[in-house]
Amino acid sequence: MKHLALLLFAALAAGSVLAAPADEKNPDAEVIPDNVETATFGAGCFWCVEEFFHQTPGVASTLSGYMGGTKENAIYDKVKTGRTDHVEVVQVYFDPKVIPFDKLLDRFFELHDPTTLNRQGYDRGTQYRSVVFYHDETQKLATEKKIKELTEAGKYEDPIVTAIEPADEFYLAEKIHQNYARLNPDNPYLQNVLFPKLKKLGLKIPTAGGQ
Repeated sequence: MKHLALLLFAALAAGSVLAAPADEKNPDAEVIPDNVETATFGAGCFWCVEEFFHQTPGVASTLSGYMGGTKENAIYDKVKTGRTDHVEVVQVYFDPKVIPFDKLLDRFFELHDPTTLNRQGYDRGTQYRSVVFYHDETQKLATEKKIKELTEAGKYEDPIVTAIEPADEFYLAEKIHQNYARLNPDNPYLQNVLFPKLKKLGLKIPTAGGQ
């Protein structure tokens, strides 16, 4: 919890702590609960992944960052080359009483194509690979079970290539990458890649000056 508190403090300083949308049934959704758990997902560009989880009730906070590789190489200009072993990830802090990890996995597989190796759409490179970095054995087993269920159900025409790996050091991405979709809704990449997905899933499209 001390490590989480430090990360959240850093995120607050960067203006990147994101609360789940409040509603009448959950008026305290913007308050980070005491019993949050951590999940870490790689599913392509973290600008997009962050926004999907931001709009997930039960998610108290999200942080864009890097996992894998070394600290000295954990900067965007190096990671984007695909040669540092880092993955663009989103660290998700969630209340398991509102959304259990299994349901977060549903969200994860819904938001990207888990059958394309080291690629999401036009984004290519190992930094965009599909991966679940598990934080405990429960998360590992749940992910293995979910992939098995999706495979047996024939959800995808091609095999799922999502990696399941133990979480290691999380490196917070630069301030410009935090809450990116909310702060840069006019970005052509977001308009052409992210926003159509949000619309398809019935989610909100960020607008200038919006939340």
